[in-house]
Amino acid sequence: MVSYLVTILSLVAIISILGLALNLQWGLCGMVNFGIAGFFALGAYTAALVDLAGAGTLVATVAAAAVCGIACALVALVSLRLSDEYLAILTLGFGEVVRLVVLNEEWLTHGSLGLPGIPRPFWGLIPEEQYEYWFLGMLGGVILLLFLALEKLLRSPFGRAIRAVREDDVVAATLGKDVVKLRVKVFALGGVIIGIAGAFHSFYMTYIDPSQFSAILTAYVFMAVIAGGRASNSGLLLGSVGLMAVIEGTRFLKDIFNIFDATQLSAIRLILIGLGLILLLIFRPQGCFAEYRLKIKKPEKEPRKASVQTETRTT
Repeated sequence: MVSYLVTILSLVAIISILGLALNLQWGLCGMVNFGIAGFFALGAYTAALVDLAGAGTLVATVAAAAVCGIACALVALVSLRLSDEYLAILTLGFGEVVRLVVLNEEWLTHGSLGLPGIPRPFWGLIPEEQYEYWFLGMLGGVILLLFLALEKLLRSPFGRAIRAVREDDVVAATLGKDVVKLRVKVFALGGVIIGIAGAFHSFYMTYIDPSQFSAILTAYVFMAVIAGGRASNSGLLLGSVGLMAVIEGTRFLKDIFNIFDATQLSAIRLILIGLGLILLLIFRPQGCFAEYRLKIKKPEKEPRKASVQTETRTT
């Protein structure tokens, strides 16, 4: 049971890293990315290929982050003349292109057979029975560093500028902000974070294939961001845990309702997840945590001057 919980928490951590990236791109800057699964696959395969070539874990992680960051920057540059809706379609198409490439280019990715035997970081230096706990701790450290960095960015002038672009890019441009540069930077930075998530996914699984990067992954990441609260990093972490708890918790429905078969239970699970998300949007549309807003301290009110009452005595 403990090993099962460690595995689930490790998967939650990877989803949380993806959620932090989406929260930066969509939550803060308003750039919809429906190709998360494709960028995630790009980072995972890049890290796996570099690591299998013997370059090491650190080089593989940096390579995955760089490749995904460059890919996101190029997609953002291509979409400069497109509206937000067309950007979403463009990212969706890019994700499908990546899926077809990893599925059909067998000389590079082994196609549907996948890439086995991906080395794990520091494997052999840590006792095997403690490695899962150590890897989970490493994921926790990565999330903490990313969380602190993104919180610092959120409260910086750069964070306020990209939120201004999200609200109204025309107004932001009239105030002297370079909207194009801001969007490219944000989308590329989100791609770097997605690449890091893909690298750790390949290290953890030690085997990757195209079926691990389906479109449902993108839906799960969006659910986590919406449930936690758009543009709220702390809410995103809570949303990721809650979402995975619902997804994994509904697996045990077969122990309660043994009258349903596996296909029916799978459909019921999706219905319950969708119903929970609908109820959340109805009763708390802002998510678990509201977006951070800069607060201006109001000046303290001056104490009222005591009125001097003069009492005339008539003598």
